[in-house]
Amino acid sequence: MRFDLAYDGTEFSGWARQPSRRTVCGVLEDTMSMVLREDVTLTVAGRTDAGVHASGQVAHADLPSTVDVAGLPKRLARALPTDVRVFSARVVPTAFDARFSALRRHYEYRVSDAAFGAQPLRRLDTLAWPRPLDVSAMNAAALLLLGEHDFCAFCKRREGATTIRELQRLELARGNDDVITAFVSADAFCHSMVRSLIGALLAVGEGRKPVEWPGSLLSLHARSSGVTVAPAHGLCLVRVDFPEDSELAARAEATRKVRTLSS
Repeated sequence: MRFDLAYDGTEFSGWARQPSRRTVCGVLEDTMSMVLREDVTLTVAGRTDAGVHASGQVAHADLPSTVDVAGLPKRLARALPTDVRVFSARVVPTAFDARFSALRRHYEYRVSDAAFGAQPLRRLDTLAWPRPLDVSAMNAAALLLLGEHDFCAFCKRREGATTIRELQRLELARGNDDVITAFVSADAFCHSMVRSLIGALLAVGEGRKPVEWPGSLLSLHARSSGVTVAPAHGLCLVRVDFPEDSELAARAEATRKVRTLSS
């Protein structure tokens, strides 16, 4: 069964279960298990870090066919805390895997460089930046990062995990409210990659680093100590794309393969 959900990450220690910590997965699995009187184990499309939000997260779980699918979101709404919501639940093919079947993930990062900071009602999802930012310079730097690369300079390495990713979109736009939104899309992201990319672009935007600097880091074979990870609260997972049902299994098989640049 597929679940589409959203959460305010402010009071969560990320998605993944952690002992003695409040996490999105822990709250959802415990609540679903209580409501359904079944042990529920969720697989998620993107394991967000502590403080990161989601408006378009996707997860799946194997549940009995007797579950009232249509009525489940309403039942869960009565039991879940207000900072996490399940918008929809639907039956999907057995080949559907929220993590491995995904084609790409889309994130947005919000930052305000207005003199007064972030709007009070958006302070929990918008980074207040104390210095003016040059969006044109940031976009020029972003173009040099697009494509398939080893993004190890921008990632916290995990044992046995590849850091090769295809960055498909990295574009920034300033709104009328002095909020700059970064639109970031890739087939997948490694740990802290989006926030590290944003941190590098912020350094360019305020003039501390040249336009060419973020792209030059792609030649490194280890995480760059010069890249500052942007704060979590400005980041939100907004959408996950999946292929047609007939292509789910093939996509999952391809994703599970260890990736190299030569492939």
